[in-house]
Amino acid sequence: MLVIGANDVVNPAARDDNTSPIYGMPIIDVDKAKNVFVLKRSMASGFAGIDNPPFFKENTTMIFGDAKKTLQEIITEF
Repeated sequence: MLVIGANDVVNPAARDDNTSPIYGMPIIDVDKAKNVFVLKRSMASGFAGIDNPPFFKENTTMIFGDAKKTLQEIITEF
């Protein structure tokens, strides 16, 4: 799965943690993917200001930088 600049919309706390400020919000189930590539400018938290557990899992690769430029470079490599 490829995630570009997303934080809260892929955070399983919205589904699993009823004390979370994002609890009940619809999300994309990134935490269920076999492999995840996340394109972000930094590790800054999203609007809710909470950590995102999938970003720290072994099956997640963080790619930092400008998403458009990074995607262009990835496409060129393929």
